[in-house]
Amino acid sequence: MTFTHRKIINDPVHGFITINDPLIFAIINHPFYQRLRRIQQMALAQLVYPGAVHTRFHHSLGAYHLMCIAINELKDKGIEITKEEALAAKAAILLHDIGHGPYSHALENVLLKDIHHEDLSLLIMQSLNQEKDPALKGQLNLAISIFTDQYPKRFLHQLISGQLDVDRLDYLSRDSFFTGVSEGVIGYERILKMLTVHNNELVVEEKGINSVEKFLMSRRLMYWQVYRHKTVIASENMLVKIIERAHALFSSKDESIKTGSVLDYFLGSFSGKINNLDLNAYCGLDDTDVLFAIKKWQHHSDPVLSLLCTRLLNRDCYKCTLQPTAITEAQWDAAWTQTKTKFNLPESELAYLCFKCNATNTLYKNDNETIKILLKSGEITNISQIQNALIVESLSAPVKKFYICLLNE
Repeated sequence: MTFTHRKIINDPVHGFITINDPLIFAIINHPFYQRLRRIQQMALAQLVYPGAVHTRFHHSLGAYHLMCIAINELKDKGIEITKEEALAAKAAILLHDIGHGPYSHALENVLLKDIHHEDLSLLIMQSLNQEKDPALKGQLNLAISIFTDQYPKRFLHQLISGQLDVDRLDYLSRDSFFTGVSEGVIGYERILKMLTVHNNELVVEEKGINSVEKFLMSRRLMYWQVYRHKTVIASENMLVKIIERAHALFSSKDESIKTGSVLDYFLGSFSGKINNLDLNAYCGLDDTDVLFAIKKWQHHSDPVLSLLCTRLLNRDCYKCTLQPTAITEAQWDAAWTQTKTKFNLPESELAYLCFKCNATNTLYKNDNETIKILLKSGEITNISQIQNALIVESLSAPVKKFYICLLNE
């Protein structure tokens, strides 16, 4: 029987997104995927940019839409992509972020130590591939091969994870739209038009260089203006310290720390090993569980946990100032002394209220994931080798900033 059902989704960034395959329907309708509706794309950036309340669900659908466009553009240029390969690439990008936990990157490696969301995405894809539903069972073999970069046509993987992948093209456009920060606006349509394939690798036609440079510049501007804004850093660090404090209390057998939700499993029972992970428990965990816990813990008897939860709920976060040079001993001593004077707590507990860290961003690395340019002469070159390209001097150098987070009274 031929599958004829078709669905149109109205997206505020890209317009109408078409779903017309049973595999894509089965993925979107699965509870593991629907969970992405309850995970913020930008964690606590909404405390700075109130409109930034979009979810991983929005983003993955947008990335899927751009993948559809990219595949059509490449096929129009004579690149051989079978129907099965196209569907697998679309399924892979739809599932690329399914492994994200609560508040996305803010709590990555916190609830699950040393386990990255990409590994969890793969684990969930493998689980879906074993579902009893005939629309899913065994239907993701090729998608998994592309996702893990095991498929010979490497350009399909590069569309999912690479310097110019559709993941980045969507989140920059989407995050710019929802925050109202125009620096993130990119010409993703032109970039997609300029893509082609050489020796099974993704390359950009020479006339697309300026659009690519604008894309890379936008990423850097968005990183420091939005993703690593000082208040975002302060609030997300506060969220991390809340979970770390709750975990410490849970380890000390404090029964009042329990929330009665699946979060308790990750604060106590989980061994920390991905091969022992209860996948159903993980896919039942989202922002709601953490927010409920924070609202509960604001009344906890532990002064540190109660203080941090109350402050975060009321957007009264750490004071945080970024600087280009390392924190001096005098700066640290002054901050620590100030905190110690204000809060009559043991030093081990003061460490939750005053600490130092750094943030680093390198937008373009001259490694095996370089952006390759197809010159009009037919030659292939690295974008950083193009004469007068901005990439060499301004974008390949890492930017590192240092900061102290501390609580005021």
